[in-house]
Amino acid sequence: MSELRVAEGTAIVLVDDRLGEALPAAALPLVRKAAEVFAGAGLSAAAKAALDVPEAPQDLVERAATAPTVLITGEIDAAAESLRAAGASVVASPAPAGVELLDAVTVMDRLRSPGGCPWDAEQDHDSLRQYLVEETYELLDAIAEKDRSALREELGDVLLQVLFHARVAAEDSEDPFDVDAVAAGLVSKLVSRHPHVFADDSTVLDTESQHARWEELKQQEKQRESIVDGVALGQPAVALAAKLTQRAGRAGIPLSAMPSGEDTGSALFALAAEAKLGGIDPEDALRGVALEFAERIRAAERRARESGGTAPTADEWHELLGGSDA
Repeated sequence: MSELRVAEGTAIVLVDDRLGEALPAAALPLVRKAAEVFAGAGLSAAAKAALDVPEAPQDLVERAATAPTVLITGEIDAAAESLRAAGASVVASPAPAGVELLDAVTVMDRLRSPGGCPWDAEQDHDSLRQYLVEETYELLDAIAEKDRSALREELGDVLLQVLFHARVAAEDSEDPFDVDAVAAGLVSKLVSRHPHVFADDSTVLDTESQHARWEELKQQEKQRESIVDGVALGQPAVALAAKLTQRAGRAGIPLSAMPSGEDTGSALFALAAEAKLGGIDPEDALRGVALEFAERIRAAERRARESGGTAPTADEWHELLGGSDA
């Protein structure tokens, strides 16, 4: 007995519920010409209701052998596999970039909703602040260490903080907004501040001119009264000094008019300002020296332990820190 082959035009249409109830464009003519259309596995109740077609029968292949048949499904299950083995084509739309973000939003919503995670449900913007700071620094560490695996993980942890805060914000009784509003605001900002990319402005700007134009557009959008409005005052002090110097420099304030003096704070500000205006990020520069010193301490401690001696004296520390870790 010869193996059954499905009729020409028989197809398996793979749909992704995360993208709504839309069918791939290539599936439309197949659906129109099909003698029968069935719903397969992996479809949500909403998708099945929207399709309003019967579920795949047991004799699916036999029926498809006599007339063009379309199976609309969310996954290649046994029924779909039997059709494919009998010659059915598979039609699917490639998932757009970012589709996994929809799953992330869904998971966050589930965690925060009744019946989800009690700890997640108790959090608010204030209680989450420490985690945002911690995850940001862990991301910076991954970047500094050039650890690709850690970088991917820490980016996810920072993304979680964005999703978490957006989900909390959606519950606000006075001024609610959700993650879609956050994304829409970001898109609007990026488009409006890149007219040379998204508008008819074909002017090619160098990096410095582009930075200046960005600040100009930002000030117009936010109608700021001061060049220091919008500077994050809670950032590390060296980074804050550098940012204020950058804003001041773009406004034409000379270095000689910036803080200077013999007290420690003024002296540190002056050093940070001079570095920033010289094209050096003082925060990164200081962090690099601090990290290198931390490694030297570890190496010195290893040498001290290997020598079996007691706690090093000041002179011994000089020798240990100045040597190499053989």
